[in-house]
Amino acid sequence: MAIHIVLVEPEIPPNTGNIARSCAATGSVLHLVKPLGFSIEDRQLKRAGLDYWPFVKLLVHESLDVFFREYSSRNMYFATTKGKKLYTEIGFCDEDMVVFGKETEGLPKEIILNNAGRSIRIPMSGDTRLRSLNLSNSVSIVLFEALRQLGFPSLK
Repeated sequence: MAIHIVLVEPEIPPNTGNIARSCAATGSVLHLVKPLGFSIEDRQLKRAGLDYWPFVKLLVHESLDVFFREYSSRNMYFATTKGKKLYTEIGFCDEDMVVFGKETEGLPKEIILNNAGRSIRIPMSGDTRLRSLNLSNSVSIVLFEALRQLGFPSLK
């Protein structure tokens, strides 16, 4: 059993490193969609993931189009501040994919528009000065809700 975390064009190495560490610790699969804002060999990325990198189930995709072609039949949810449903309203299943956008822009607008029924959000304050939560925190919140719903498979 596994949840798949998909990062579209991640930009900040420590965020991706932290997410990789969470994926390794939970048996989740991490997908990185290029272009990346850093090298996978980046020191900050490696440092944030500590010595967990050998345990990360990592897949790197050349582009969003390539990713969608390969996984078009899979069940996906799209995390965005513009989502209509709360992440807690979703009934997660084994092998579901949760797609997150890059830190500075989120997901492309057309993806959100074309997947409005599968767009999810984490509730936040209505203060318009607060745009979003940190990417690695957002991934952890949604990932652990999905795992909770699945009964924390293979976790102690």
